[in-house]
Amino acid sequence: MDDRLDAIFSALSDPTRRAILARLANGKATVAELADPFELSQPAISKHLKVLEQAGLIRSGREANSRPRILEPAALKTIADWIADYRRFWDQSFDRLDDYLSKVQGTENDQS
Repeated sequence: MDDRLDAIFSALSDPTRRAILARLANGKATVAELADPFELSQPAISKHLKVLEQAGLIRSGREANSRPRILEPAALKTIADWIADYRRFWDQSFDRLDDYLSKVQGTENDQS
């Protein structure tokens, strides 16, 4: 699991790859379509796609003569599950802080 998370976070560390994922969230796209908004060559985009594929974030489809790329939501769920553990930690911490502040404010109101 750690190796998979490392690969996913490494892939997401690049803004071009994050932009590619955002585009694929709207539906499948070819390499040419993905390269269009960037000032990068198709081979450069292909390298980014390879990193995303190796991390399991996207996959290649097959349609006639093209191989559109498709978002792979299972990898994103892996990240969401990992983050959820930390979210629970912070939620519990904020709940404890809220309880403490309520007690402190209640004590201040009692002394007035």
